[in-house]
Amino acid sequence: MDDRIEAVQRMQEYIEENLYSDITLDNLARVSGFSPWYAYRLFVLYLNITPSAYIRKLRLSKSALRLRDEKIKILDVALDVGYDSVDGYQRAFCREFGCNPKEYARCPSPIYLFKPYKVKYSVMRKEEQTMQTRNIFIQMIEKPQRKVIIKRGTTAKDYWTYCSEVGCDVWGLLTSIKSISGEPICCWLPEKYKTENTSEYVQGVEVSTDYDGVVPDGFDVIELPKCKYLMFQGEPFEEKDFGSAIEEVQKAINNYNPSVVGYSWNSDEPRIQLEPIGTRGYIEMLPIK
Repeated sequence: MDDRIEAVQRMQEYIEENLYSDITLDNLARVSGFSPWYAYRLFVLYLNITPSAYIRKLRLSKSALRLRDEKIKILDVALDVGYDSVDGYQRAFCREFGCNPKEYARCPSPIYLFKPYKVKYSVMRKEEQTMQTRNIFIQMIEKPQRKVIIKRGTTAKDYWTYCSEVGCDVWGLLTSIKSISGEPICCWLPEKYKTENTSEYVQGVEVSTDYDGVVPDGFDVIELPKCKYLMFQGEPFEEKDFGSAIEEVQKAINNYNPSVVGYSWNSDEPRIQLEPIGTRGYIEMLPIK
């Protein structure tokens, strides 16, 4: 792996671990192993954003989730993310999301949260990767009847082609919508859930059947029935091995026969993919009947 990419990755990790501290360019330069000038240049080159803007956007997005999920004073949130006053925080929040934080806390609507991806994910996705074969855990779960707010692509069949068609910022918007499963999902839709000239691969967020909140422009809502799934989960992995981690789980899926547990694959319902997070392992869920 290129030393420059490793340096940017280390800066991203440092920011995450010290998000609410006073992060200086000297701090980032030290963890990068380069001079402040060159560390700044690398950060902008690979992430297309300055370190200060990256930190500000990430802090504001984290604060929006707190406003959505917690009963907390605006002043406390403002101070936690580094603003000296409510006014300063409100102005920054409005510039970032187009709404007032007090209004958002009272009635959360979908907003585009800043969800940065580690530089290694985009740079290494086409590189050949090898990783020692490890365990795949299989668990049966049952999902309730639910709605899913989805953003369709046109011909996408996987994450990378979807991002090329729709853009990677959709994930941030979906994250802002409170999900009954705790996070957004990616899924492959059977024909009955597709519309003309749209992709089988979509991103979405699962909500309750009585959801009556805002549906963002350009998004659709589908209803899914109660359904059993087999969840395939790999072991935790290093981010540099994410490609191999995905391949391992998908190979296990292809080789698995659900009849051993008295079921068959249910091709009428969507196959689900969760965000690859190294600390928990890669996860896919396949419907069964």
